[in-house]
Order: sequence, then structure tokens, then C-alpha cells
Amino acid sequence: MRHQRSGKKLGRSPAHRKALYSNLAGALIEHGRISTTEAKAKAVKPFAEKMITLGKRGDLHARRQALAALRSNHVVHRLFADIAPRFAERPGGYTRIVRLGQRQGDAAEMVYLELVDYEPVATPFAAARAQREETTPEP
Repeated sequence: MRHQRSGKKLGRSPAHRKALYSNLAGALIEHGRISTTEAKAKAVKPFAEKMITLGKRGDLHARRQALAALRSNHVVHRLFADIAPRFAERPGGYTRIVRLGQRQGDAAEMVYLELVDYEPVATPFAAARAQREETTPEP
């Protein structure tokens, strides 16, 4: 029995699970929003929030701890320079889970794991399409 054992195994070895958490949290920090399964999102959410809390601390030891967990200089720099200052006044709850529905292939519940202040950035293609739709007369 798994009494008093926290965390989900997700069908992976401990090293594989650690790499999964690191990669998902890094993608979340880099992009602001990721699409994943509900189980993975619920498992990585506390890990990602701990990384943001390290970013808010901002000292050298916190930066080294984040680098050990995330394994990417680029992601750690973005965490400490961009993400942490945005959440400086917020005491916690930096991420949210938004349900998307079931995946077509295996009916797994899909979700967005996103930062609470996430704003979708319009791509040049989306802006051009919106402009084209505005100027095109309706029949």
C-alpha cells in the first residue's frame, strides 16, 4: 500500500519522471502555456510553482537550485528576469489548469497548464488573417 506517499508515478522510473517534470516546467516558463494531459499537469504544477518561488527569492543559491532542477541556462534566466518579477506581489497560485476535452486518439483528458497572467501573443499569420477578415465584405 502507498499510504503517505505523495506524488504520482505516471508509469515512469524516477529518473524519467524527474526529466519529465524538468522539461514540462521549462516549457511552461519559456512559453507561458503548455498543452498536456491532466495527470501530467497536476503532477508538474507544484514543481513549477516551486521554481517560480525560487525565482522570486532571486539569490545565487536559488538560481543554482533552479538550474539543477531545470537544466537550462536560458530557461533559468527567463525565470529570474521575466517571470519572477511579474509575480513579486503574489503569495502563490502562479499557474492554472484549463480543461480542453478529450484527446482524439486515446480519449485522455487534455488541459492547458498556464501562468495566471498568460496573454496569448498574436502571431504575424493570425494578425494577417484577422486583417483580411475585416476587409473582406460579407456576401
